[in-house]
Amino acid sequence: MTNVICLEMMCMKIGLNKIFISFAMIAGVALADPIPTEALSQGGLQMRDNHLRDIGLVMRSGRGGFVDIGYTYTPSSEQVQLKSKFGVHDGFVFRHHYGMFGSWLLDQNSHLGFLTWFDRAGWDTQDFFFFPHYGEPAHIASVLTWGFSYTNTAHDFTAALGLQHQNLELASERYYANESDSLLFYWGHARYKAVSVQGSFYGSTFQTLRLALDLESRALYGGVTSGFKTYLPNLAATVYRRKDGEDDKNFVRLNWEQNLYKQILYADVSYDFPSGGFRSALLKFYPVPSRLVAIEASCLRRNELGGSKELLWGGAIDLCILRLAYNSAYDYDNMFRTKGTFVVELHLNLGSLDGQLFGRGAPQAAPMETTTSRSDLKKFLRNYTDQTQNKTTFDAQGNKVIEAKGIRYEKTGSTSAEGGK
Repeated sequence: MTNVICLEMMCMKIGLNKIFISFAMIAGVALADPIPTEALSQGGLQMRDNHLRDIGLVMRSGRGGFVDIGYTYTPSSEQVQLKSKFGVHDGFVFRHHYGMFGSWLLDQNSHLGFLTWFDRAGWDTQDFFFFPHYGEPAHIASVLTWGFSYTNTAHDFTAALGLQHQNLELASERYYANESDSLLFYWGHARYKAVSVQGSFYGSTFQTLRLALDLESRALYGGVTSGFKTYLPNLAATVYRRKDGEDDKNFVRLNWEQNLYKQILYADVSYDFPSGGFRSALLKFYPVPSRLVAIEASCLRRNELGGSKELLWGGAIDLCILRLAYNSAYDYDNMFRTKGTFVVELHLNLGSLDGQLFGRGAPQAAPMETTTSRSDLKKFLRNYTDQTQNKTTFDAQGNKVIEAKGIRYEKTGSTSAEGGK
């Protein structure tokens, strides 16, 4: 009920945000810079990393279920153009993705899980819903991640292993450099209580290595709902490997997520080391800790154009099944590092654990009716009915007289059969 009320409040606020959204659409068309063909060719790493980050959040419990389905597109063909050696081309950036996880109970403490994540992203000359147009100079690539997990709740331990398949669906040879197709990566994830380690590899070479400390106490996983433990930070350090021949060497991205107020207001800061410095800062507000509704403001430092360090401001509004974003730091990476992007996304993001529902990364579940509350209600109604149906009074001599309301049937022989005559 609380989430329904919050959703209604957010829908009411849509009217107040019409001016902002209209301005964002105009600014998106006017201020977006074209995507270089090289950015599309290098989008595989971002998709693979998104999958592993999401899997890391889901593996915080290692059991239950999770589903994330989304369809993203940009409204205008002139908003995010493509820049090639032949000039600038009108078209559409798109991203389709899903993530699914389910687990089965092996014994009292052991859970076996299966997961699959998929991303399909790129640029095409025409907008589409399911089937691309495949017109030149289109670029369409996809990543499929899958694997198995094992969780032991007695020791609060989770391990997961799997593969990642990166495929190039289409890349017009006249416009794009040669790319490797059908690449196979393998990945692993291990968690013990609040500490987790994750890595992806191609052959004997690592692609990403991540160490995370999930220190914030979350009631969803047996923690507390308030107190100083809920204000402990969530920290992560990720090592990214650059390809041979690229200007930049391997670098580390540090992430700090901090609860600022009652697990509904958060700050999230990222920093690139040793070079690059400040990367992004996000302020995220969730009306309820279940994270089914969210408002986000972000600041991102760009280093894309001529070495300039430009600050890019933006934000997003997430209304459970609809997400509106403009210059969001999250979309900046998924939209191939272009600014001025107004994005509309239809999506569903929902997790389940022990009958509780929540959004990705939530510290608490959504308030909902449970089996226990239903049984308590039935017990209360039964006691109330018994008390109202059986009423004790006293006669003139002070003796107790029990009056039973309702109909009582007795076997009294022929008198009963004749209707009391």
